[in-house]
Amino acid sequence: MSHKLTLSMLVLAATVSGCATQQQFLDQMQPAAIDTVLNRTRFDWNCPSATSTLISREVVQPALQGPLVNGIPRAEYTVGVAGCGKRASFVVICPEGGSGCFSTGEGPFHPSWQP
Repeated sequence: MSHKLTLSMLVLAATVSGCATQQQFLDQMQPAAIDTVLNRTRFDWNCPSATSTLISREVVQPALQGPLVNGIPRAEYTVGVAGCGKRASFVVICPEGGSGCFSTGEGPFHPSWQP
């Protein structure tokens, strides 16, 4: 087997295993992310019947990566919540290796720019 083929197979195997790991991380943190948003909105809205819908989820790589400085990968979820006549979306961040998640306020993570 040539060296190029062996190297290509190793890169492919590492890529596939990395995807499975990211999916496992997302699956593992999703219940905590949903609970974080529901607990927050049920309190803020005084609405114990609020329900959630997962809109999106992804693993976000750290902005800082290098030989001396490494950031923390994090799971990022967008969760819609509805109840008591209200409806909003929230972004929830769960740092890898952390013990919990935190939620943004209602609406988009970054406000839209208006000229």
